[in-house]
Amino acid sequence: MPYSPPEPADLDRLRLYAYLSAPERRTYLAIMRLFTGTLLADLGAGDVGAALAAAERRGEVDEGESRLDTVVDRLEQLARWGNLVPGRREPAATIAEFTRSRVRYQVAKLAMRVQRDVDDLLSVAEGAREVSRELLPAIERGLAETSRLLDEVLEAAPDGRAAPRALRERLSQQVTTLFLQHGEFAAAVRDFYAYLGSVIARYDLSPEEMAGFKHMLLEYVDLIARDVLRHAEPVADRLAALDGRRDALLRVLGGGADLVPNTTVVGQTELMERAPGRTAADWDGLAGWFVGRPGRPSEADELREATSRAISALLGNVKRATGAGGVDPGRRRDLLRLAAWFDGAAPADAHDMYAAAFGLFSARHLALAPEEDAPSPGLPWSGGEGVPVEVNVRSRGDRTPGGQIPRLGDDPLGRAALLEEEARRKRRRSAAVGELAASAGDLAGARLSADALELFCELLTLAGAGRDAPAEQGTAADPVSGLTLVLRPDGGAARIGSVFGTLELHGTRVELDVAEGAAAGPDPDGAAEAGDAAGSGVGR
Repeated sequence: MPYSPPEPADLDRLRLYAYLSAPERRTYLAIMRLFTGTLLADLGAGDVGAALAAAERRGEVDEGESRLDTVVDRLEQLARWGNLVPGRREPAATIAEFTRSRVRYQVAKLAMRVQRDVDDLLSVAEGAREVSRELLPAIERGLAETSRLLDEVLEAAPDGRAAPRALRERLSQQVTTLFLQHGEFAAAVRDFYAYLGSVIARYDLSPEEMAGFKHMLLEYVDLIARDVLRHAEPVADRLAALDGRRDALLRVLGGGADLVPNTTVVGQTELMERAPGRTAADWDGLAGWFVGRPGRPSEADELREATSRAISALLGNVKRATGAGGVDPGRRRDLLRLAAWFDGAAPADAHDMYAAAFGLFSARHLALAPEEDAPSPGLPWSGGEGVPVEVNVRSRGDRTPGGQIPRLGDDPLGRAALLEEEARRKRRRSAAVGELAASAGDLAGARLSADALELFCELLTLAGAGRDAPAEQGTAADPVSGLTLVLRPDGGAARIGSVFGTLELHGTRVELDVAEGAAAGPDPDGAAEAGDAAGSGVGR
């Protein structure tokens, strides 16, 4: 038996879904609904059997599933999967009753969540989910109220003293409401766009259905995108204002917690699942929905891009389905109707129908008269002339061509042109470095050439990419030229003069440091001579 590595601890939780794909899933669903329908359910085999007997009479479970032995087997199997937790045995007055008593079970916490999700899945509609657009302005107002309450808490409890309980409770209520609103809005958006993606991929919709999607989805999608575009920037500004005081906010929210993280057990996070908004990861997730980072766009930006693609795809489908004289690309209905005809046709009629539908008939050899050395179309391959095969292929199966590999040709003129072009590029680069180094003290009064401005923009791009937020410092250094550009947050505006005009950078101060010897720049002539010598060596 081959060795298989053990599954990680988090993958073991997937066993909680095993009862949904078991052959007896109707019985398991009835048992789990019985346990999850009551708080602190403590049921034994007799209680479950009585409930299953009523379900069996209604036809909700198979016949015989309410027998006591069968119920015991189902409960034990659910306990092995981890959905039920075995507890105490049923009370008994004598030893004989104790031997006949059964174990009572309680539902596990994660199994309760799985069953709740299953019931939601079975009851949810398959159509588009309405997005509560009013939650976006509510989220913006909630962030403003959170900032205001945090200010009151910090003013009421300076120097790290405990804040009044009423203020902390109001702040906790506001944070919980804020995250619940955002979770509902984000889940509704994901469900709606998942349904929209399934509609875009369908090509078998009738013109009436496509017209309905045009009026319902296109206008609704555009409405959602405009709401997100209008509220995303104010929400991002309020999140940025709260980001600097996040530690104080989390300290206030966690000040009244009775449960602390359990770090002694690997894989355990906390004794109880905390309310949303009590950890830094929760706030990072909220900020990531509205504010993007380098290399990771925000979900609001992805929503706008997805909206643009969805509207273009839906408009294309609507034009193909409702356009006059257009060809309907969805042939699913026609093929289903043709399949029904084939199913009810006799064999002889099915052949005629196949030829009429697909235009395929028996093979015919219709061609011009063959040349004298061409084989006849009716001649089998075994009776034809042999094809000459090379000796290497016939004897060794080797298709490698024989002979020596031809040498590559040498082009001295082309090599000289390339070396001259590289020398010119180095001279221009050296001149740009010297010009930028000479203007380092007064960038606003300089008139940088095109090459010097291009070099400055390269350093500016690298410095800007090295910081996550405009409030941080960015640095970019070029070890070859000896130039170092530093971006520092500032309330003013940095100006860089050039032959094309003045470049202004608001809220940033630009510092250009020049290393010793950078003003002279690298020796372009020496580099060109070295390149010529290297090229001559290659030519020899």
